[in-house]
Amino acid sequence: MSAGTTPARPSKRWAVGFAPAAVALCLALSARPTQALAERRCGWLENPTPGNLWLKDASGFWTISTQGGPPAEGADRLPTPSPDRFVATNGHYGYSCACLDGAFDPASSTVTRIDDANVEPLSVCRDDRRLPPP
Repeated sequence: MSAGTTPARPSKRWAVGFAPAAVALCLALSARPTQALAERRCGWLENPTPGNLWLKDASGFWTISTQGGPPAEGADRLPTPSPDRFVATNGHYGYSCACLDGAFDPASSTVTRIDDANVEPLSVCRDDRRLPPP
């Protein structure tokens, strides 16, 4: 630079082109995979044989696990029902009435995630006319 000259300023075209790219980069870096919104579904929680577990509610049959396959994330959160809230149909396998909070995939009729679960009295499901029999 010679005496008496001022330094060059960046062109406005550069600033205008940079701003949208910077915003897009920030958004891309801050994006996180989102979990499916939690739903609450109540119905017959059936465990007829080892490794097979599903929920039958008013809108369908939801697979939680099948023998030899991976269970839904959080399946270990399922509580053990007390004897008065359980019907044995095959040794110590059978069904109960339960509500599950988690993610359900309607396309595959599977429970993909269990956030919370509670066992209800059997009368809750027996009295719900929308539910199919266990």
